[in-house]
Amino acid sequence: MTVSASPSAAAAYPTDPRAVLRRLLPFVAIVFCGMLSIGIPLPVLPAQVHGALGFGTVVVGWVIGIQSIATVLTRQYAGLTCDRRGVKTAVLLGLPAAVLAGLMNVAAALLPVDATGSLAILLAGRLLLGIAESLFLTGAMTWAIATVGVQNTGRVMAWQGIAIFAALGLGAPAGLWLLDRFGFVIAAAVAAGVPLPALAIVVFRRGIAPMAGGPRVPFWRVLGLIWQPGMALGLAAMSFGALAAFVTLYYAAHGWSGAGFALSGFAGGYILVRLFFAGLPDRLGGARVGLVSLAVQAAGQGLMFSAGSPLMALIGATVTGLGFSLVYPSMGVEAIRRVAPQSRGIAVGGYNAFFDLSLGVAGPVMGFIAAGFGYPAVFLSCGVAALVAMVLAATLKPAAA
Repeated sequence: MTVSASPSAAAAYPTDPRAVLRRLLPFVAIVFCGMLSIGIPLPVLPAQVHGALGFGTVVVGWVIGIQSIATVLTRQYAGLTCDRRGVKTAVLLGLPAAVLAGLMNVAAALLPVDATGSLAILLAGRLLLGIAESLFLTGAMTWAIATVGVQNTGRVMAWQGIAIFAALGLGAPAGLWLLDRFGFVIAAAVAAGVPLPALAIVVFRRGIAPMAGGPRVPFWRVLGLIWQPGMALGLAAMSFGALAAFVTLYYAAHGWSGAGFALSGFAGGYILVRLFFAGLPDRLGGARVGLVSLAVQAAGQGLMFSAGSPLMALIGATVTGLGFSLVYPSMGVEAIRRVAPQSRGIAVGGYNAFFDLSLGVAGPVMGFIAAGFGYPAVFLSCGVAALVAMVLAATLKPAAA
């Protein structure tokens, strides 16, 4: 059953942060369970493709990366589904697709096919998982905004981000533990099962009908409305992509140990800020908070570029996490306020596409920079990208509330 949103519903939106969080918790749980289906296979699939099936690292890279490609290419479809068929429909399409994608990984190991056939099934499953992520993530986020009001967009994006990073951070070690203890099939089966609790939440929750009352803006026009905050997010996200991809090699090139602590420092700073300051973009404005956040992030990347010890690199990574934490919700507030309510789903999908595209581009671009100029230059480049993002944030025109 669905219910239409109405102007009078605005009075029912919570204003107390604790009340907002209570309403957000079901959507945080949906995103967390859905993203676990992505986090668990991340360290498991390379071992299966390279070790069990015997393919090289290039093929491993394609198996992992093809999901992100599918996610980027289906953000428009996910947004249109939210706006035209309802947010609950989008989530109800995405979560079962994630379950099926996990089952395809199981099938790839159990069916009597050769290595090439097994690889083909795995690739198909990764494509399906990318589509699933677009649907359930865009749907859950748009649904949450409609539930607590656009004035709480920053809190929505902050808590959804915590759910995403927590699921990826917990899913990867859980996947490795399952692989070591029980093998690939069990790990894949668990990944297929983790979206089911989220599906139960969705099935028994009333949906919100598509917003009526005006023409829907085409996808490319929506991108034209949100490109500035979206591009600022994309430039900022390069720091995260570069840190995840190159911090281990950066430490090794210096002869340091403890690269994992740098990633933990980034994650700790990221989560700490979101736990205590998630409401700042809504209260102070996305552009203002984003500007300060980007400045902190650029400083963190500068520390990593000039680090002469692992401690300084750890501090730089932690400062980067502190800064990057609120960039996504800050620029998200600016993006969502630039579109009409009936186009909010496609705006969420388009905004997230900037993040997806950035992570896809960061690896190859930063790899080229590392090969030509060394690993410190990677973090210098990301610091410059954050400074450019600051210019975009500083020149944002006020958006209608």
